[in-house]
Amino acid sequence: MKNNSTIARRKLLKLGAVALGAGVVTKVTASQANPATKKEIIIALDTLNENSTPDQVLAGLLEGNKRFVANKPEAPNQDYIRLQEVSAEQKPLVSIMSCSDSRVPLGVVFDRGIGDLFVVRDAGNIATPEEIGSLEYGAAVLGTPIVMVLGHEKCGAVKAALENKPLPGQIGSIVAAIQPAVDRANKDDSEEFYTETIKRNVMLQIEKLQASPLLHDLAEQGKLKIVGAYYSLKTGEVSLLS
Repeated sequence: MKNNSTIARRKLLKLGAVALGAGVVTKVTASQANPATKKEIIIALDTLNENSTPDQVLAGLLEGNKRFVANKPEAPNQDYIRLQEVSAEQKPLVSIMSCSDSRVPLGVVFDRGIGDLFVVRDAGNIATPEEIGSLEYGAAVLGTPIVMVLGHEKCGAVKAALENKPLPGQIGSIVAAIQPAVDRANKDDSEEFYTETIKRNVMLQIEKLQASPLLHDLAEQGKLKIVGAYYSLKTGEVSLLS
């Protein structure tokens, strides 16, 4: 049988939870009731939008990476207001195809938030028909003015392509897509060759994207820029390759 103190404590906790919930609702409702205030908050965090040029968006993306490297993130668009703003429709700033590697968290690396990045990921950042279709959707339907192919230091998929050993399951299909980037004539075991192969793989995948009539036309119209980049696991820095 519950004593009176236990019942009283549970009532108090319940009342506290109701009050907290009311506070959250009041905060959101006030923001929704005053669109000017909401817009001011979003713009203060992020001046880029769907009307920005490809060069402006790319510069903003790299500026976010500089903040990350300097350990001075601003964490834009990562609050409840932003969550509500993009719940009905997305207007990402950038489409990125990157490796699945867990050490490359794109939102963190570029200091971006909810709804900013349209991300396609697979091991080795390879442009399969599905990945190309996804990036076409990002550029043509969602209107992202930048498509970035991002390789990274010590990519395991590229290493597997360099070793060229039999692999189980469907892993071999990933390695096969990277093999053309391996310079067999000048192959050596140095770290420099490994890094250069990672970068060549990025450029190889860009060639596949540029062969897409849809992406090619958008680029010709000046609405899209396709770029390659390389991410350092040691420093966190993203450097452009193209």
